[in-house]
Amino acid sequence: MASGKILSSEKGTAITMRIAAHPQLYSPDGPAPPELKGGRCRSCGYVFFPPHRYGCEVCGAPPDGLEPVSLAGRGVLRSFATVHFHQGAGIEAPFTVGSIVLDEGPAIHAVLTCRTDEGLRSGDRVRSILVTQGQDGSGNEIVELRFEKIGER
Repeated sequence: MASGKILSSEKGTAITMRIAAHPQLYSPDGPAPPELKGGRCRSCGYVFFPPHRYGCEVCGAPPDGLEPVSLAGRGVLRSFATVHFHQGAGIEAPFTVGSIVLDEGPAIHAVLTCRTDEGLRSGDRVRSILVTQGQDGSGNEIVELRFEKIGER
């Protein structure tokens, strides 16, 4: 796992890091809402997420024609579904997954902060947030990217 923010306890004794579960997609440091690490084609302007190195999917520009770009982590919820049965580790059912069109253009699928789809509507504005998913063996806080409906807090 990559870099993280050093956190100290209120007593000032324990020092831990805030570590991204998927550092290639977002940073645990920086602004709120967290920015996503995407890319842009210098030739045609196509913006994509997640980042990749195989060239532009739209105009065919070579990999050296791509540049990293930060995406604001805000967008519109287009569709969503609640998962009621899940055998994987790391997330407990029920949870809701949404299809989100980011303001910069890419459409992504992401886990939402709400456990069910109650109160959600297509067209809702959403933003990225980081949620604690646990700790590593050294006591560092592991954070994962989620999206929340704007106005939920």
